[in-house]
Amino acid sequence: MPPTYPRLSSHLEQTNTDGYLIEADGDDSNQYYLSGYHAPDDFVTLYADGDVSLLVSGLEYTRAKADSDTDAVRQLSEFDYWEKAEKMDPRNARKLVTADFLADAGIESVTVPASFPTSTADVLRDQGIDVVWDEEYVLTAVRAVKSEREIAHIEETQRANEEAMAVAEDLLERAAVEDGVLHLDNEVLTSEAVRERIEIALLEQECGMSDCIVASGAAAARGHDSGSGPLEANAPIIIDIFPRHKRTRYFADMTRTFVKGEPSDRIEEWYELAHEAYEAALATLQAGVSGEAVDDAVCDVFEAEGYPTLRTDRSTTDGFNHSTGHGVGLDVHEAPHLAQQGEELEAGHVVTVEPGLYEQGTGGVRIEDLLVVTDDGYENLTEYPTDLRVV
Repeated sequence: MPPTYPRLSSHLEQTNTDGYLIEADGDDSNQYYLSGYHAPDDFVTLYADGDVSLLVSGLEYTRAKADSDTDAVRQLSEFDYWEKAEKMDPRNARKLVTADFLADAGIESVTVPASFPTSTADVLRDQGIDVVWDEEYVLTAVRAVKSEREIAHIEETQRANEEAMAVAEDLLERAAVEDGVLHLDNEVLTSEAVRERIEIALLEQECGMSDCIVASGAAAARGHDSGSGPLEANAPIIIDIFPRHKRTRYFADMTRTFVKGEPSDRIEEWYELAHEAYEAALATLQAGVSGEAVDDAVCDVFEAEGYPTLRTDRSTTDGFNHSTGHGVGLDVHEAPHLAQQGEELEAGHVVTVEPGLYEQGTGGVRIEDLLVVTDDGYENLTEYPTDLRVV
């Protein structure tokens, strides 16, 4: 049986709408979460009266019935799709079929996510169905609280992530320093080469990645710069890996900072402060506190040593120039947010804690773990060590 969503049902009661409707393909995280089904083309999911129903093409029908964990699967042809498609653009025919699908279920009003197609909303309204967008992002809040099964999926991805990080660290360990950059097997060791080996390691663990960060020097201070070219010796190398498991579709996230050679006193100070801020965040993290309170704990550490943060300077590009963390699940960045104005944390939230310090033109350091919020603290899903120096 599919899971029930009491928070979603309560929201529908409060908004006086009959159902929650999604039209998207299976890569849309809300769609996959509510339907439990992945398809490359758009399909429709309806949540109403505690039940989940799908409306799919004939091509998807048999697989959806076998693979989705839903109460009912209907196909377009049941609502005269082919007859409609002979009279109009087939894309418009599908929208009319969606209206018939809703009418057949007794649905007169729906709440839809912000990503819902405007064209479909217009057709539904023309057919007498009220459409209200989910301005409270309730499904985002529902998704943020993970079940034990979801936490197990995320932890599985994190184990694969750690295997990939170990491959990257091994490359740095085996590298030699020549003319200020790293060399391995008589070749310059580059960000691209390390990233390739990370991707191979992830594929061997049933995971994939769209990108990852392997950045040294100035690139390490630029937000989400993947890094390119030779890796520098005696300077911090930030490696941030955020893979997705191909079977479960759940992400993980982890960052480590390495120095091959001798870090400067300044980099040592940055890293010690980042670790102190990391510990301050963990000491604050638990259900009932706000994401802002966790971010404040990190900012307190950095600001006490004279470094700017987004709390003191919204436009800073140096110091602590991002928030403390974010939720992780079917998206690598999702609710909740460990940031200024961050929401109250609940048991079952899975979040990153990733304090760092940066200076444009120089580089930066960052530590990132993945944690489950509990009633009295947290469970750390990350086992990888945080040593700075690479032997």
